[in-house]
Amino acid sequence: MIYEAEFWVAVAFVLLVLALIKLGAHKTVTGALDDRGRRVQAELDEARKLRSEAEALLAEYQRRRQEAEREAAEIVANAKAEGERLQAEGKAKVEEFVTRRTKMAETKIAQAEAQAIAEVKSAAADAAVTAAEALLTDTVKGKLAAQLVSDGIKGLAAKLN
Repeated sequence: MIYEAEFWVAVAFVLLVLALIKLGAHKTVTGALDDRGRRVQAELDEARKLRSEAEALLAEYQRRRQEAEREAAEIVANAKAEGERLQAEGKAKVEEFVTRRTKMAETKIAQAEAQAIAEVKSAAADAAVTAAEALLTDTVKGKLAAQLVSDGIKGLAAKLN
């Protein structure tokens, strides 16, 4: 057994472990492992903190998005209502304009008709006066005739107009 290599490897291993324990290597290794554990724990805590902040930020952005969508829907609804109001207002103005133009046209037609009737009456009166003057001038002679014609013409013109 003493000549076997495995025996000497085991003895060397035990001596190495005893030397490392005597030198305090186990404290250094456990200290390094504890430090590494503390750093990992700190990183995990930081990751949890960042995650909770990210979740809060996500919730805030989702709330803002919903609010923006609601405002956009309100704006669209207001624009539609304003468009319908403007359309109704425009239609009413067009109807009022057409009514006013129709009344103006009817008034102009009535005025033209009245003017035409007045012109026809005036022309007829003038023709009647001219005819009466010519007839009376041919039939009545002298001073009396001139006086009668003059009075008749004045009276006739006033009666016909």
